[in-house]
Amino acid sequence: MILAAEQRQKLDISDDVFFYDYPRFVTHVDDGFIEQLTALYEELLTPDSRILDLMSSWVSHLPDMTFSHVEGHGMNEDELAKNPRLDHFFVQNLNENLKLPLDDQSFDAVLIAVSVQYLQNPEAIFSEIQRILAPGGLCIVSFSNRMFYQKAIAAWRDSSDSDHIRLVKRYFSSTEGFSDPQAIAKSAQPNILQMIGMGNRDPFYAVVAQKN
Repeated sequence: MILAAEQRQKLDISDDVFFYDYPRFVTHVDDGFIEQLTALYEELLTPDSRILDLMSSWVSHLPDMTFSHVEGHGMNEDELAKNPRLDHFFVQNLNENLKLPLDDQSFDAVLIAVSVQYLQNPEAIFSEIQRILAPGGLCIVSFSNRMFYQKAIAAWRDSSDSDHIRLVKRYFSSTEGFSDPQAIAKSAQPNILQMIGMGNRDPFYAVVAQKN
């Protein structure tokens, strides 16, 4: 196993259902991060493909591209219902139910945006991702340095940005059937507030792997 039991623990041990019970119609990263994520999707995704937006919410950050189907998953039905890019969605707690209700080899890409830090059993979920991806399909995991601290696992809370990259790469490399994961790390260009010593920009990180 990749993680020890103590590394999977959250500070808030209450049922996740209560935490996600009310919708949060906000963005959890800044505009610079979102622009870089959309550009990465535009570079790597293929028109008319089938996309699974895993651990999604009310916005998917997808480029202006037509897909044959976009399936959404999340923890709040109201957020998912407001997402205009989803053709269908389902609600499921991946920390309790580790099996995705999706067919083998049924998607060309799986996206996880700024949410991987909340998975308590990443080995099982990445195995499921590998199962539902078609051969040659991509998984793109993106993250910054923000999180709901009380809901992130200890392995994420107690480590650095570079550690996070290594951890996500281990999620892929420890799952049979994925190619060697590739990491992308970008610092956003400073805005005017940073230039005068006010405010910070969110760093952009992504790890990408392909199903063999």
